[in-house]
Amino acid sequence: MSHRPRKRFGQNFLHDQGTIRRILQAIDPRPGQHLVEIGPGQGAITGGLLQAAGQLDAVELDRDLIPLLQRRFAAAGELRLHSGDALRFDFCSLRDGDERLRIVGNLPYNISTPLLFHLLDQADCVEDMHFLLQREVVERMAAGPGSKTYGRLSVMLQARCRVEPLFAIGAGAFRPAPKVESAFVRLQPKRRDAPRIDRPEWFGELVTHAFSQRRKTLRNSLRELVTAEQLEAAGVDPKLRAERLSVADFVHLANTTCNRSATT
Repeated sequence: MSHRPRKRFGQNFLHDQGTIRRILQAIDPRPGQHLVEIGPGQGAITGGLLQAAGQLDAVELDRDLIPLLQRRFAAAGELRLHSGDALRFDFCSLRDGDERLRIVGNLPYNISTPLLFHLLDQADCVEDMHFLLQREVVERMAAGPGSKTYGRLSVMLQARCRVEPLFAIGAGAFRPAPKVESAFVRLQPKRRDAPRIDRPEWFGELVTHAFSQRRKTLRNSLRELVTAEQLEAAGVDPKLRAERLSVADFVHLANTTCNRSATT
């Protein structure tokens, strides 16, 4: 399958067979499951997914790859290719009834964070997600309070999902080899144990402001949204920095202050 990787699409095609097998084992696709692959590229894991599940939806931005994928996997199973931008794609529209999707992909590093937030908005129709990402991004996703990598991405994702880094992947597994290390991660949207967030938009705004200037105390970084008195009333020390608050602390603070925000 001949196709030159395109820099403007952030394409780094996976080719290492050992890594491909390890990824498929971690996903563990089964017959009857509704799998969706983001950016199949040259189809490194597409064939394995199709063989195991029998059907697959795939969203690909590079239109030149569509006919190549169609030809390569014509006899492998039911492959439904969607030409489009994953950042704007309505993934929930793919499901049949109340089924939940299993989403997988080797995500372009230049759009990974906005794509994660886009998928977070559709988490209600997702069973789990398995992604190959820049290792640094996975570390931020899974970071805990007090660490240098803990930030907006950590809080927003962990409030809605269980984040499980699975294994690191060296640059040599890709063609062309990226200049960064990669990692494979599993995200499972929380159902029963998800913290109740009364106003998700307010929660997102609060978290964004809190981490916008990491060196500032919460009194200063959140001064446009809440007062020091409100922080104290929520049990939060205004002199702390955002990185000291847990995900539960942010949820509690947002829920405690959301009524005031609705009227100001």
